[in-house]
Parts: sequence; C-alpha cells; structure tokens
Amino acid sequence: MTKVLLEAPVFGLQGALEAAQFGIDRLELCANFPEGGETPSAGMLRFLKSEVDIPVFVMIRPRGGDFVYSQKELIVMKQDIQLLKELGADGFVFGILDQKGKVDETACKMMLRAVGDKPCTFHRAFDASSDLDDSLEKIVDLGFQRILTSGGKNSLSEGLPMIQRLLEKAGGRIIIMPGGGTKAEHIPILKKSGYLKEVHASCKLAKPSPNEFVNSGLSFSSMPLDYTMHFGVDPNQVREFKEVL
Repeated sequence: MTKVLLEAPVFGLQGALEAAQFGIDRLELCANFPEGGETPSAGMLRFLKSEVDIPVFVMIRPRGGDFVYSQKELIVMKQDIQLLKELGADGFVFGILDQKGKVDETACKMMLRAVGDKPCTFHRAFDASSDLDDSLEKIVDLGFQRILTSGGKNSLSEGLPMIQRLLEKAGGRIIIMPGGGTKAEHIPILKKSGYLKEVHASCKLAKPSPNEFVNSGLSFSSMPLDYTMHFGVDPNQVREFKEVL
C-alpha cells in the first residue's frame, strides 16, 4: 500500500530544520503564524534549500485577512513567485477569491503562468469560499495539483464529514489534503475513501527561548502569544502520524 505523504507548515528556521530531521516528507514554508501564514523571506528559503533534502513549498500571501487582492497586491504575489522560484522553491501555495467568495480564475491563472511547471496547492482560501463544490471544480480546471482544506470549518475535526465527501467527489482528479488541527486519529477515517494521498499537520511544540531576560510588561502582539517561546516540531507527534499513514 502506498504511504500517505506528510506535509508540515513551518514558520521559522528551528521548526523547519526539526521537521526535516524528524521525518516530515515536505515543508510548507510560511511566515507570520498569528495570521495563518504569509510569504516567507527569500533568505529563509535560500538557506533551507542548502540545509534540507526534502521538498519545500512556499506560501504566497502578501498579507493576512481575506483572500481578495488588489491589482498591486497581485503584482507583488507574482514577483514573489518569480524570485522564490529562482531560489529553488519546489512548489507554491496560494489561493485567490473574488468579492463574492468565488475562486478568482483570472488572478489564479496569472499566478499559475508565473509558476510554470512547479506544482501548486490551493490553500485554505478554499474554506473561505462561498461554495466548496463550485470551488473544487474551478480549481481542478485551473490545474492545481492539490487543495488544502479543513472542510470549510475551523478545524479538521469539525469539517471531517465534508472532507470525506470532498475526497469522494474529487476522486483521482486532484489531491484533497486535509489540514487544520489534524490529528493522527483522523487518518484511519480519511483513508476509508481510498483517495487520501497527502496530509497537512504542524506537529508543533512550543519550546522555551534561550533568552534569560523577560520584560513582563511587554507584548509585541495583540494575539495571546508568548514571545519567550519558539515553535519547534514534536518528534512524538511525527511518529504517531507515520505509524498510521
């Protein structure tokens, strides 16, 4: 039986290196964890490509928030693709919607032309779209290789019935890659369709910073994040996934 590929989103150098070390099959390289992922730095990609021997897919997202972009934001996205492609990105991850929540086919085609022959994932903008069935068909027609989805819900646990249906509906036409709070216990359920090929899971673990001084009255974000902690990867979680994939 063919093993299911395990992809991990990584937001910093420590997590990326640990993911590769502990057996993750592919990295989704992002920046800005609180916003759910934005375009990472060129320097980060360049360095990682010299350090790891697994594929690195790169998020293309110029800002947090919605997935409706201005013409100038689209130009930035296209230029990011061109620059990161030159630095060795193995694939790209993006998604663009119009003001009505439909897949913006014109904008997506522009990005796909910039990508060329590299594989592309339509990310969880899919979950924010107004009609998942319609979005699925448009994304297939556009030529994306996979869709990252939590089934239109906040987490995979909530969206599991929809993901099961999407796996069946997509069949072998496109990879449906479940992600968003993915747990090892979800895998046997998702495998029943016979179409599960890839899974997206962070396997993240908060680790203390080596910093010895903390200003207790200071925060750099409105989000409840502790700046004295770093996110790494938990080898035990990776092992749990590998046992069921």
